Amino acid sequence: MTIKKCVSPHLREMETKQAISPFSLPLMEDFYTIQGEGCYQGYAAYFIRLGGCDVGCVWCDVKESWEASDHPLVSVSEMTAKAKASGTEVVVITGGEPVMYNLTELTRSLKQEGLRTHIETSGVYPLTGTWDWVCFSPKKFKAPHPSIFDKAHELKVVIYNKSDLDWAEDFANKVNDSCQLFLQPEWSKEKEMLPLIIEYVKKNPKWQVSLQIHKYMNIP
Repeated sequence: MTIKKCVSPHLREMETKQAISPFSLPLMEDFYTIQGEGCYQGYAAYFIRLGGCDVGCVWCDVKESWEASDHPLVSVSEMTAKAKASGTEVVVITGGEPVMYNLTELTRSLKQEGLRTHIETSGVYPLTGTWDWVCFSPKKFKAPHPSIFDKAHELKVVIYNKSDLDWAEDFANKVNDSCQLFLQPEWSKEKEMLPLIIEYVKKNPKWQVSLQIHKYMNIP
């Protein structure tokens, strides 16, 4: 009788992470658009969405990004060339969960072309690469690596339930003093959560409101 080996999704993702060269990364999509969230909301930005994620947010709006093997490996040089040709000044690396990979070569290549490097991450692994802006968005489904707290320029907490406001404060107490703080309603709960966030920010003005304005504009 053949016994099938059971491999956990977490182990499979870690094996994928270790096997991928920093010179080629799994690319789900890349596009030039308007940043819809957080501190750089409203700015033009080129997005590079890497495939692969083991965080597993139940409300994730890009679950098709989770499996790294579903997406082709694309060279850092090709991704950089497309970003540069778009005319952008800002490149946002997102996912999936981009910190699963060694991003040193990607950021080096982008910065050699004079581009700003931004990242959106839940911080579940140590950050690699050189970054002009780090947006740390923690998730309840997997704890962040503590090293992210000192590196975050922006803390963006997605609010799905009222109790998430207290959870957000826990992270506000951990990040560095210069980190900007944002509360963002989860899209499917926006009508319910946004009024709570507005009142909370009025009472706690160290926080700002983040909205997914790209969804209002019907752009990626």
